[in-house]
Amino acid sequence: MSSVNIKRLIENIKSNTTIYTPIVELIVNSIQAIETNNNIQGEIKVVVKRSHHHQLEINDSMPFIESIEVVDNGIGFTDENRNSFDTLYTDHKIEKGGKGFGRFTVLKYFEDLRVDSIYLDPSGSYKRRKFSMGKQNEIIVDENVTDSEANNSYNTSVSLISVKNNSLLDKKLLTIAKILVEKLLPYFITKDYICPEIKLVEEDKSREIILNDYMRNQSAVIKELETEKNTFKLGQGENVHDFEVRIFKIYSPKNRTSKISLVADKREVTDTSMHTYIPEFIDEFYDKKEDGIDKPERNYIIKSYVFSSYLDSNVSLERGGFEFQKDNDILYGISQTDVELEVAKLTKEAVRDTISTRIEKKKQRIQSYVEKSAPWYKNIVKDIDLSDFPYNPSDEQIETRLHTAKFHRELEIRTEVSTILKDENIKNDKESVAKIVKKISESSKNDLIHYIAIRRNMLEIFRKSLETNTEGGYALEGFVHDIIFPRKKDSETIDYSEHNLWIIDERLNFTHYIASDLPLNRGRTERPDLLVYEQRVAFRGDNNSSNPITIFEFKKPGRDDFVNPSSKDDPVQQIIRYVNNMRDGNVRNPEGRKIDIAPNTPFYGYVVCDLSSKVEK
Repeated sequence: MSSVNIKRLIENIKSNTTIYTPIVELIVNSIQAIETNNNIQGEIKVVVKRSHHHQLEINDSMPFIESIEVVDNGIGFTDENRNSFDTLYTDHKIEKGGKGFGRFTVLKYFEDLRVDSIYLDPSGSYKRRKFSMGKQNEIIVDENVTDSEANNSYNTSVSLISVKNNSLLDKKLLTIAKILVEKLLPYFITKDYICPEIKLVEEDKSREIILNDYMRNQSAVIKELETEKNTFKLGQGENVHDFEVRIFKIYSPKNRTSKISLVADKREVTDTSMHTYIPEFIDEFYDKKEDGIDKPERNYIIKSYVFSSYLDSNVSLERGGFEFQKDNDILYGISQTDVELEVAKLTKEAVRDTISTRIEKKKQRIQSYVEKSAPWYKNIVKDIDLSDFPYNPSDEQIETRLHTAKFHRELEIRTEVSTILKDENIKNDKESVAKIVKKISESSKNDLIHYIAIRRNMLEIFRKSLETNTEGGYALEGFVHDIIFPRKKDSETIDYSEHNLWIIDERLNFTHYIASDLPLNRGRTERPDLLVYEQRVAFRGDNNSSNPITIFEFKKPGRDDFVNPSSKDDPVQQIIRYVNNMRDGNVRNPEGRKIDIAPNTPFYGYVVCDLSSKVEK
């Protein structure tokens, strides 16, 4: 008699199991029961039982699956098998990879498990054993053993009753069949092994799918690829392990991606997307018709199965993962990522031609972006590894990765320069100096190209602002003004990179103070469109009062009425008034200090306007 806290046990089952885990567990138990019975004509039926409340399922014409029954003609629940079932962590099937725990995953996804088994007892008579799986402290409850009326046959039925979450189990029989085949594929492909026939059937016998057929004929939906190399080793010293990889095409995948499946004891344990390691595997593949060969055109994905005694020995209790770490396993020495990376490389080689075409397509996409939109990356893109880029990268993804590569290159240059400068024998290391000078030159050229390209875009915007709009009019002068320097701003509130004064005069990038469309003295006085105080360190001498002051006046595109004698908007006169105000000491700088102006302080006035014939005259 057992005594186990079953509820607590179920709660502690790891989340990386799925609703298919207990179904696969029952099928494997049936396979092993048939193997034990030496029954060559072994047969397993997986019966799907649907909900009878069909009228409630208005979103889909197909009823939910409510229960699953697995029936086999194996040895049955003999006393030995019954006692094993009643023992937590039993070692009854340890030589076959048994963990003595799989049956508990049933109660995570189904309400009940019931057994009805006919078997041959040691006395030579057939018995019938019925029981249910307990949910409190007893593993076996409601047990009943009687003589069997069937005196010459074996028959065991294990039922998974009442799915806890209907949405976890697909309604379509074909989808369930494909999932089960992929998880049980090692049983179908093991050399010198005949897998019992496994049938997936509807309870009303309206449809039947033989899982073994997925591998049997020319139109099979799973086909193995021949490979030049399908083994590798991992580990160090005495801890080196062998791994075998078998690669398959899975046809009609329906929006699924290629996978790497790690197998333990003939059961799929984990599956990881192949594009995690090689981006080109993210899309489905396609078989085209070949001349003279009657072959259907079909979509497919790749699935690589990995076999190793190392995996068998380290599978977790629930068979939802492994005892070793996903990455950088210090204790075991080999991580899941280590294994999957090697598998990805072998798989890439197996479909070399197709992947090479995709890699070239991606390369052209990235190069096209660089040529058309970011020529400053030309020297970067020719040297970096493009394999890490997504298969169909967006402009943003390309830009981000190239920018990161540029940053790392510049960091590398700075490090190399620092190393060279610390070397007392720098003159003797001409080769290293020549290499770093070349790198710096290339980096500078990239930055210059970037700078010019950005300026060109800005000039295009500026040119557009000078064109007439759909109503035939021109943009207001403020719109043009804002492109060159934002109104109501000064150099205390915006950075030099936020204005485009270089359009007018390149020297204006180096200024001490700029006031744009702000009243002189911060009051309600006249205001110039743009007022600039040059910084002497840029291109003037030491005497501050001799530094030039530059004033701008902007006029609306197409406007020339300001040249009329009666106009108060004559820009030349406006500039003169501003100059006189400053000469008279009526203007203060941003700190409230009087502007230092001498009799010889130069003033420059710019009028930014369209040169019509009236203006020219």
